[in-house]
Amino acid sequence: MPAVWSMVVSIGLLTAAALFPMPGDWWALGPIAAAALGSGSLVCLLRGLTRRAEGAERVRRLSAALNADHRARLVYDQNGVVLARNELARTLFGPDDDPCAVLANRAQGDERADEEFARLKLAARRGGTYVAEISVIGADGIRDWLSVSVHPLDGGGVLWSGEDISARRAIEETLRREHEMLADFIDFMPVGFYSADTEGRFRFVNQHLAEWLGHSADTLIGMDLVDVLGVIPNPEEDRAEMRLKGRNGDVFQAFVTHTVFDEGGETLTRSVVVRDLMPERHWERVLRTSERRFHWLFDDAPVGIVLVDPDTSVSLCNAAFTTMIGLEADAVNGLPVAEFIAAEDRAAATDQLARVLMGTSPGAHLPVRLAGRDREMVATLFVSPAAEEGAVSGLMLHFIDTTEQKNLELQFAQSQKMQAMGQLAGGVAHDFNNLLTAMIGFCDLLLQRHGPGDASFADIMQIKQNANRAASLVRQLLAFSRRQALQPRLFDVTDALAELSNLLRRLLGETIELSITHGRDLGLVRVDPGQFDQVIINLAVNARDAMPGGGQLTVVTKAIHIDRPYQRGADVMPPGNYVLIEVADTGTGISQDNLGRIFEPFFSTKEVGAGTGLGLSTVYGIVRQTDGFVFVDSQPGHGSTFSIYLPRLDPAEAGARVKSVPVDQSPHAGDLTGTGTILIVEDEDAVRLFGARALRNKGYRVLEARSGESALDVLRGEDGIDVLVSDVVMPGMDGATLARLVRMERPRIQVILMSGYAEDVALGEFSGEDGIHFLPKPFSLKQLAGKVKDVMGEVR
Repeated sequence: MPAVWSMVVSIGLLTAAALFPMPGDWWALGPIAAAALGSGSLVCLLRGLTRRAEGAERVRRLSAALNADHRARLVYDQNGVVLARNELARTLFGPDDDPCAVLANRAQGDERADEEFARLKLAARRGGTYVAEISVIGADGIRDWLSVSVHPLDGGGVLWSGEDISARRAIEETLRREHEMLADFIDFMPVGFYSADTEGRFRFVNQHLAEWLGHSADTLIGMDLVDVLGVIPNPEEDRAEMRLKGRNGDVFQAFVTHTVFDEGGETLTRSVVVRDLMPERHWERVLRTSERRFHWLFDDAPVGIVLVDPDTSVSLCNAAFTTMIGLEADAVNGLPVAEFIAAEDRAAATDQLARVLMGTSPGAHLPVRLAGRDREMVATLFVSPAAEEGAVSGLMLHFIDTTEQKNLELQFAQSQKMQAMGQLAGGVAHDFNNLLTAMIGFCDLLLQRHGPGDASFADIMQIKQNANRAASLVRQLLAFSRRQALQPRLFDVTDALAELSNLLRRLLGETIELSITHGRDLGLVRVDPGQFDQVIINLAVNARDAMPGGGQLTVVTKAIHIDRPYQRGADVMPPGNYVLIEVADTGTGISQDNLGRIFEPFFSTKEVGAGTGLGLSTVYGIVRQTDGFVFVDSQPGHGSTFSIYLPRLDPAEAGARVKSVPVDQSPHAGDLTGTGTILIVEDEDAVRLFGARALRNKGYRVLEARSGESALDVLRGEDGIDVLVSDVVMPGMDGATLARLVRMERPRIQVILMSGYAEDVALGEFSGEDGIHFLPKPFSLKQLAGKVKDVMGEVR
């Protein structure tokens, strides 16, 4: 009886014992009972159980017994009715009557798989046995291998079985490659090698010996040793010098060593032939060459290789493995290999090693983390048995370093996440800036009619103040997406922190001590001073909230040089000179689960209503937009340290830099009236209406257009347009394209581009070009009129 039926019958007997207890231990017969019962008896037993299992508890016991099997089991009777199905069978074959339906869907049109499904179904219909190995797509998108079989049952019926053999296939492929490598090694050894049977016929000949004998290796297989060599070595002598027949009948001197061994009951001879012996010196040279090639394959292999004794202690390891764990070979040999695997992976690895040593598994592979060095090393472990005389005498372990691959995967996922969040934040901020521009603008128009003595004045001011607060939140979103309008200039970090210290002490309160330590010769940084203050204030406020019972906030500055690229998470800081600003607190700290998310917008560990979740995201955006980096180190209960690296400029280099002029400076801050013709192009009706009314109130003739295309029509019908005011982001023709066409056809017209993004992002190729000006959103009536008057002055 096949082993599979013994197992199934045993399960049935155990189930029957559980459902229908009888005196004695009759069910403990085990394999004897299983052999005595035919598969037809199993079907009868299952039917009997089905008829007699009237209670829910008995049905549960039957299901539990079937579910104990590690393979999917599905039993049909001779009429195609399902008698039993375990949970693995429900997952693999599905609930339908066709056991191949789910698998065919996962095979995704694989012609070979479809052919195997057809053979399985044919075997099931005809009462035959068939086993197929099929490749399907798993839930994770990776191709898996399954072993699916059908077996007939005595008395009618079919047993379908399924098992995941992906690991075995992977090990077989690894062993195949190693076997091919070993075969190549033997074929091209600098000595001859052959094996022969008891009849004196060749069983195997390597390439070197075949060339010496003047034949191909394939033609020598099965030929008599006497016909080819001219002599048969004496089997009772381990080594001998002999004269052998070579190519074209030439005779050459050789030294032959051979051993007799048993392979599956057949006695074979394995011999090594050394040609043209100059006695021992030639043999020694050959051995040295062979050892050198072994070292090339073992010591110089790019993967870690460890030979393990049956007690799982290390007997030999190569240089790649010692490099992985950061230890010398002498400190590794003789120790259990499990000691070099991280504690969290040690149990799973030890279990797999034991399975392969006991012969219950042909091999295994699993991801592990290695212990023994400062940084965590992630590797894939392949376990293969080493056999001698048919018994497992040890293990060969291959460790493939996948640390860099895992790091790259993490970096890519993090960069994709931050990029997507930045695009979302920037898009939301752009739309809000349009709304806020209209709200602030119409408030300004209302304030022209409702002065401080008017009853509506306070209400309008409340609306405007809240709109300005919303604009501040939008600027924080733009800071994270690195699209805010900055006004960078060169300044000394020491001076900036000294001016900010009094404000910080007021923010922190009396229970928190502030300590600032300045480094020497810091140099200069090029940052927007207001945004720099915002970064330090945000970090101070976060530290204050993390120290409700008081504590200490320490700010340390120093000039440092980075020699090589420095990676933290997904950010890689290039080599160079930096000004380091460390902000450390003694607060509650941040958990490891939250460290990877603290710079995300709207993520906050504070209770609801205690913060917006934009403080640290603003810090991250401002620092990254100024080509800097920010990292955090923290442990719960031990406080947090934020490290900000800003590119450092020497005073000599800084002197050659041009300082930026704030965009909202205007020499006409008092009188904003003027004359001339303005064309305002804006797809947002509220923004366009506000801008047109504001400029008309200041004395300008204003033309309006809702798109770039309609603006071109207006331009072609009007000759006296002085200034074009256009939004950058519009459907159809955008503001940059419109400006480019205007500069080509009407170069006398000055252009003002409006955008909620940073100036360099909005202007793009026009950045620094004469005749192209920038107005950041949201803007007030005064800022719009002032910018137009400044530009109108250039027209005249």
